[in-house]
Amino acid sequence: MLATRVRQKDSVFYFVAYPAADLLEKVRFISRFYAEGDRIAAEEVGSGDEVGQFIARIEATDKAFQRQLSKSKVAAIKNFYDTAVSQPPIPGTVLLFTAETLRFDPLDRYESVGNLEVPQGRYLIIDGQHRLAALHFYGKERPQDAKTLHVPCVIFDGKSEDFATEMFVIINSTPTRINKSHLVDLYERVSWAAPDKKFAARIVERLYHAGDSPLRYKINRLGNRSKQEKWILQAELFSELHKWAQADWRSLARRGNLARDTERYYERVRDFLKAAEKVWGEAWGNPNSMVTRPVTIKAMLRVCFDLCREDAEPAEGRQQRWQKRLAPWAERVRDFRAEGFYERFPAKGQIERVGRIHRELARSARIEVKPRKGQDD
Repeated sequence: MLATRVRQKDSVFYFVAYPAADLLEKVRFISRFYAEGDRIAAEEVGSGDEVGQFIARIEATDKAFQRQLSKSKVAAIKNFYDTAVSQPPIPGTVLLFTAETLRFDPLDRYESVGNLEVPQGRYLIIDGQHRLAALHFYGKERPQDAKTLHVPCVIFDGKSEDFATEMFVIINSTPTRINKSHLVDLYERVSWAAPDKKFAARIVERLYHAGDSPLRYKINRLGNRSKQEKWILQAELFSELHKWAQADWRSLARRGNLARDTERYYERVRDFLKAAEKVWGEAWGNPNSMVTRPVTIKAMLRVCFDLCREDAEPAEGRQQRWQKRLAPWAERVRDFRAEGFYERFPAKGQIERVGRIHRELARSARIEVKPRKGQDD
């Protein structure tokens, strides 16, 4: 097929005007798309297809990709295809990915124009699934009209799966497309993520999965679509840990052993939360208490960071030391009852309330509060 080769810095990709019928034969849909009672069934994603699994997970869980929204979006795009006359039905490019390295043969003296090999397998759609789903249904109703359409496509080939994942994030990383918790999941895989963000994201991952973590499976990674009991949004937890990483980053970078420091910082948070759990007693995880609600968890994490500054080492016996240090909190259990909580801790908003609880809890445990960069952001 005829293609234009485009070079940008170290990247090479191709621009193709793909005949609609040929394109639909060569793409695979991850989501199920609906239109007027019909649907495109999602193709099964192989266990080794990390990018396909990632996109499927996003589209199955993020509210921007609910089936009802997909149905309405596909229907609206299809209706535009039906009615567009002077306007081009598909003016924007569809982004496609194949792990295969495609052969490109330049035409005569044109270095950037030539014949591009068609991959043996199917393309993964990085961006444009709704447009192509609408084109599928449009072609079923008006096959002759669909044959006249060519779809502008950008094809990325021969890249790693991390490249495709990163490209998907770049295209979709707006508040209406992927929620912040999903982006936290990706900080380790995208090359442009700052090292301190990757560091904080790894601690979040450990807190979610580790068998000895007091927050195991209590971190909400799916926003408001989670149906299970969760205590704090992953994005909120990440924000607090990232502030800690930023404050300590100079020494962390100088040490140059982030893998070990990730575990070291995780163990500090784990020990602190275990000590807090013992002190709070029955209030811990109690739905009638605010102890394990986001506002208090964030405040406690800030106390943890303050405490680490003065008593992080030795690690041996740390949980027991900290349990004694936090013991005065047990006297404040009644203050953290859900009923009347906001009257007992008045504030202009959540940010101010977290700061106030942080200071009160630190004062109760006689822990010095030292403001950190961005702590009240």
